[in-house]
Amino acid sequence: MAAFCPIPGQGLQVAPDQVPMPAVDLARDDDMGVAVLAGGCFWCTEAVFAALDGVLNVMPGYMGGDAATANYDAVCSGRSGHAEAIRISYNPAKLGFGALLRVFFTVAHDPTQRNRQGHDVGTQYRSTIFPLDHRQHEVAAGYIAQLDAAGVFAAPIATTLESHGAFFPAEAYHHRYAERNPGQPYVAAVALPKLDKLYEHFGTWTRRQPD
Repeated sequence: MAAFCPIPGQGLQVAPDQVPMPAVDLARDDDMGVAVLAGGCFWCTEAVFAALDGVLNVMPGYMGGDAATANYDAVCSGRSGHAEAIRISYNPAKLGFGALLRVFFTVAHDPTQRNRQGHDVGTQYRSTIFPLDHRQHEVAAGYIAQLDAAGVFAAPIATTLESHGAFFPAEAYHHRYAERNPGQPYVAAVALPKLDKLYEHFGTWTRRQPD
C-alpha cells in the first residue's frame, strides 16, 4: 500500500483518521490540560494544534536545555540540548491528551525520523514528548507501543520521552508564524500541507473548516 503521508520518511500505512486512539487515555479529572510536544519546526506544529477546537493556546519555545541557550540562534546550532517544542493549553472537556497524541503522530510530524524532520536536520528537530506527570508518561509510552505493535508506520517510532524541565517561550516573532506568513516558502511547502491534512482527516476536531 502506498504511504498516505507525503512528508519524507513517514510511511504511514493507513489514512490518519484510521490510526486508533490510545487504548489507555487520561480520565478527564486527571487531565491537567497542558501538554508539551516537539516534532520538528515549531512553526508547523504550532499551526496544526492551534487549529484544533478545544485548544486554548499554543506557545512555541525551547525545552531540553538550559536558560543560557534558550534562544533561536543557539538552538539552531544543534548543540544546545533544546528541542523546538510547543506548549499546548487545552480544555480537557473538549479535547483530551490522547486526541492530541493522535494528531501529533499522524499529522503534525514524522515520528519515525530520528533527530530530523525532512530536510531539517539536528537534535533540535527531534521527535519528543515531554510528559508533565506520570500519567502523561504512561499514556504516551503505551501509545507508542500500541502504534508500533499495530504496524501503522513502515518503520519503528523514534519518538522519545524526556523529563520536562523548564520550558522557555520562543522569541515573539515566532508566535503564530505560519498564520501571519502563509506565503513564506517554507510555511507554504511544509506547514500548510499539514493543515490541509488535518482538515481532511480530522475536520470535525477543528475550530474552522478550510476556505
